[in-house]
Amino acid sequence: MAPAYANATGLEIVIHRGEDGSTVRLSGRLNIDSSPEFRDQLLAMLQAQSPGAVIVDFSDVSYVDSSGIATLIEALGTARIQKNTLCLQGLQGRLLHLFQVIGITTLFEKNGCGSASSVYRVS
Repeated sequence: MAPAYANATGLEIVIHRGEDGSTVRLSGRLNIDSSPEFRDQLLAMLQAQSPGAVIVDFSDVSYVDSSGIATLIEALGTARIQKNTLCLQGLQGRLLHLFQVIGITTLFEKNGCGSASSVYRVS
């Protein structure tokens, strides 16, 4: 059973650990109030996990602000240092457009994550 973390800020975090890596499923709003908890959990996973993939699923995320984006950029750096792979999946609609406009999708595409309709990865 996957641990689920729902904080009072409206973001639910569910972690599924597997042999080849982990998936972090987010549901709700990733913002200034919820990003510190997400950051702590994501960075801990990237630092503790042996090389493998950590996939962050945004399928059920309705909103991301600059603090959420900063968390992802920080996690990119941590993944590279730890020689782990960080992927984003489930980006759609306004979130996908936002990530494309600010260039985050390009960072992931350059590291073999694929197109906008697939998973983004940095390794």
